[in-house]
Order: sequence, then C-alpha cells, then structure tokens
Amino acid sequence: MEGFEIKIGPPKLTRFEKARIVGARSLQLAMGAPPFVAIEKSLRDPIAIASAELDEGGLPVSIRRTLPNNPSPEGSRRR
Repeated sequence: MEGFEIKIGPPKLTRFEKARIVGARSLQLAMGAPPFVAIEKSLRDPIAIASAELDEGGLPVSIRRTLPNNPSPEGSRRR
C-alpha cells in the first residue's frame, strides 16, 4: 500500500484487520457498490473482489489502533 504508514503495532495489517476490512467491503459490493479496481468479468464473488481491492491498494482505508495505556491516538480526557 503506497503512502500508508502504521505507527502503532506491527507494520502490516493483522489477519483480524484484514478480515474486518474485506468483510465490510464485500457487504458494500454485495449491495451494489462499484468496485474500486478493474476486475475480470468472471470474478463475481464479493469477498474475492474485496480481497483483490485490498491487495492492489485500491481501498481508501484508515486503521485506528489503541494501546492499553492510551485509549485513542488523540489522547483521552479525564472528567
């Protein structure tokens, strides 16, 4: 993925993050959303299309990872 920098955790997407991204995108494709990358005519499975989009870097994705001592990258507020 070009222009994508992960600052917290492993430098690659985890299998859980990949599953969440592919699942959400495949639901969108199943509901009629257009694909972000060129696909073959024979490829009709939304999960396969979403996986291809993720592999080719065609998905606009932002990942938010949290650490145990800091619930969000922006910081936490105490009341």
